[in-house]
Amino acid sequence: MPKIPAALIVVLAGAAAALASPVAASDPLHPTVVELYQSQGCSSCPPAIANINAIAGRPDVLALTFAVTYWDDLGWKDSFARPEFTQRQYDYAHAAGREGVATPQTIVNGRKVTNGGDAAQLIAAMRAGDRGQSGPAITKSGQKVRIGGGAVVPPATIWLVRYDPRALKVPIRAGENSGRTIVHRNVVRSLSAIGKWAGSEIKLDGKDLTIVKESDIMGVLDRPARAKKAA
Repeated sequence: MPKIPAALIVVLAGAAAALASPVAASDPLHPTVVELYQSQGCSSCPPAIANINAIAGRPDVLALTFAVTYWDDLGWKDSFARPEFTQRQYDYAHAAGREGVATPQTIVNGRKVTNGGDAAQLIAAMRAGDRGQSGPAITKSGQKVRIGGGAVVPPATIWLVRYDPRALKVPIRAGENSGRTIVHRNVVRSLSAIGKWAGSEIKLDGKDLTIVKESDIMGVLDRPARAKKAA
């Protein structure tokens, strides 16, 4: 059983083939973070899942697949869904003044929201949400992860995201996608807040982090703090 890679994300408060080539002014040191919120029980989700799969291997992108729970009582219980992933999607919605959530939904760098099922729209969101070289420098040396200095108000949350980069095939036996086999990549397995960054350089213990590409420790978002509990 391979180790599950860990992506360290500093969260600052306050056509599939086309997706395989760079579409934004990003690079492995300043990757675009793309979060997909989906469910195996949602018949509209497979196109968005395929689009995320198409960019999952890019060194200039950190693509993450979050499975939500609110479809679990509608015919098929998602094999990867967790309440905290649902809560994260609601946090985004409440912070932006949206009361509801839906699937599929793709959020780019914590700022740009799109369905994700249309490749052209996802490309446009990645371009619009590109942060360039803003944000703190994040590097790993030996068993330490360094987050460089920078301006931030209020303090940022540091999230540890553990995900599975393999292509995971899931046969669906009930619900809207019954009879299909859905292939997921970069499936998030856990999400933990492990500290705060207030603008000064800090070092974290990285001995348990398995880094498979530079972007795994370089993600920087503009995600607001939690607002409300999910229903």
